[in-house]
Amino acid sequence: MQTTYKVNQVTLLEEKSENTLKVLKQDGRTQAFNLNKILKIYVESARLNNIQLTEDELRKIRNKIEEHIITKASPCIETCEIEHILKKVMNESGNPELVSTYEEEKNNKLNERKNRRDVNKMIQSLLTKDKSIVNENANKDSNVFNTQRDLTAGIVGKAVGLKLLPEHVANAHEKGDIHYHDLDYTPYSPMSNCCLIDFKEMFEKGFQIGNAEVESPQSIQTAAAQTAQIIANVASSQYGGCSFDRIDEVLAPYAKLNYKKHQETAGKWIEDKVKRQEYAIEKTKKDIYDAMQSLEYEINTLYTSQGQTPFTSVGFGLGTNWLEKEIQKSILEVRLKGLGKEKRTAIFPKLIFTLKRGINLNPEDPNYEIKELALACSAKRMYPDILSYDKIVELTGSFKAPMGCRSFLQGWKDEQGQEINSGRMNLGVVTLNLPRIALEADGNQEKLWELLEERLDTLHDALIFKAERVMDATPENAPILYMHGAFGKRLTKEQKVSELFLDRRATASLGYIGLYEVATVFYGGNWEENKEAKALTLDIIRKLKKTADSWSAETNLHVSVYSTPSESLTDRFCKLDKEKFGSIKDITDKGYYTNSFHYDVRKNPTPFEKIEFEKAYAPYTSGGFIHYCEYPKLQTNLKALEAVWDFAYDKVGYLGTNTPIDHCYKCGFEGDFKPTEHGFKCPECGNTDPETCDVVKRTCGYLGNPQKRPMVDGRHKEISSRLKHMKGSDLNGN
Repeated sequence: MQTTYKVNQVTLLEEKSENTLKVLKQDGRTQAFNLNKILKIYVESARLNNIQLTEDELRKIRNKIEEHIITKASPCIETCEIEHILKKVMNESGNPELVSTYEEEKNNKLNERKNRRDVNKMIQSLLTKDKSIVNENANKDSNVFNTQRDLTAGIVGKAVGLKLLPEHVANAHEKGDIHYHDLDYTPYSPMSNCCLIDFKEMFEKGFQIGNAEVESPQSIQTAAAQTAQIIANVASSQYGGCSFDRIDEVLAPYAKLNYKKHQETAGKWIEDKVKRQEYAIEKTKKDIYDAMQSLEYEINTLYTSQGQTPFTSVGFGLGTNWLEKEIQKSILEVRLKGLGKEKRTAIFPKLIFTLKRGINLNPEDPNYEIKELALACSAKRMYPDILSYDKIVELTGSFKAPMGCRSFLQGWKDEQGQEINSGRMNLGVVTLNLPRIALEADGNQEKLWELLEERLDTLHDALIFKAERVMDATPENAPILYMHGAFGKRLTKEQKVSELFLDRRATASLGYIGLYEVATVFYGGNWEENKEAKALTLDIIRKLKKTADSWSAETNLHVSVYSTPSESLTDRFCKLDKEKFGSIKDITDKGYYTNSFHYDVRKNPTPFEKIEFEKAYAPYTSGGFIHYCEYPKLQTNLKALEAVWDFAYDKVGYLGTNTPIDHCYKCGFEGDFKPTEHGFKCPECGNTDPETCDVVKRTCGYLGNPQKRPMVDGRHKEISSRLKHMKGSDLNGN
């Protein structure tokens, strides 16, 4: 049997043998021997010396390597011995200069690794404003002092963290086989990731922040103020996003306290019962609006200890009494109005509106008018995103908003059989570079599965290490989380934090990126209608799900498959793979990888095509997912947006709206700013001044202002590409 593979565009025929030779790595692990890896090192050394190798020459080199290695009697060979054989073959082949080139490249990589783990070197990179450091997070303004302090701490955390990680995990992260997320915080500190804060428990029982013991709020204004304080403290005690699920239902009892007070006041001064009722209702409505407006401003003016606005999401839409409905309306009306005198689009909190048949989905439903308001808000401000109630229950086992961006908890009940969502959390994410596996497989699907299994072994060690590190924390490390109710159950100082994680109460996430590029390796860049290609991508996701389920049984955590939010990772993995494999059409030549299971944005699919294509993936990635649709300006055609929402309801659980909402305060233009190499500019007057233009783009799940917060190169390119093709997605008439 013969199989074809390519080495730097030279095609060879390799006789496939039943070789069981193993390689003993320096970190003690064993891997299956791969002749291609050695041959490609030889070819790369030749390329750097401007030596062109013919196919016949490559055959001879391969045969010499095989002669030295494959015929070994021992079932295992050490990497140092492989290196010795490679140098010997370089000399025997008449190219001794390749040895020094190989040694130089090897030393360069070792020095790069050493520098990444050298605190002083990394701080120097920060001082010289290395873009990969200062622009890594679009929610962090690297110009302000407290962010600079956090970035400095992050540099130290990364350098120390790489040394704390198991060596093979650190190596895999640095090479780009996997990505150990949030290395600036963990494993240096035993912090957890994102969560659903248990606001209801904290409001009802009170809590403590610093030296202040906070009692249960007696008005919606106080509840809103406490909400902001809780968010700030939770965000400073973890590194991921935090969500307030069912905010309308949780805050309604405190709005009712306002209503009762206004009734009492009206009873003293107004004789007419009807007018007393009207007075109390109107005053309560005003209180609710003011409280929601205050919360919006407080969140957007907060800075956490990480030097950023807390990444906050609020879920709402299911409440049906008049107070709950008024809270929903106020949230949307406040967002529609905008921030400040220029009415800018608020970046946080991320609004997530729930659609449910019988409540607000259809015109005959009692809350349909709020859906109409949500449509108007989404068209003008890009939020809210929407959740489809029935589909979320089907996919995750219960209904809840995501934690932060897109991380979903799975259905879980306590010992009393009560369903619990709020007060639960995620312990971290490690993401797999799927395109690299496909590229290394070199057209051989059997090899793809072998490499996937191998990389999953490494990812397993990384993820379990990450989760176990969080369990090293003590309740005193983060009192707001463990002792004062944010994580639900309140622990004493002596209890172990693992009590809140085990029995699958917490999740740990197996992330992935680049399914589009994987299929492109095997079937070309236009594979979306190819059933065989799509079947391959689904088989990969099923494999990840099966693996995650087995890890769940092993660890007593809920290991979930997570469609990674890859703000910097879209760029990082692609950049590393371009260095390794060169520029490959529709894969590394774009400058970014396509996130998770998303349809290639360059093909400009309609929202209906995109939803129909992507719906098959979420059932296997229920630990984290979101679907986006691209639209033209929609403010005058809300029925078009509603058509997509309704179409999506029984197909996908979580849907985001991407539409041009940029605004120029010099000329008044509203719409789509033009992406350039240096940022975005108004197409009418050429304005690029961040102070007089409001540029809002979605950056992997949440909104950002790339004019004020420069994004990493790959993410900027992806947005630019998306905007370039978005204009054709005209829904008028659909």
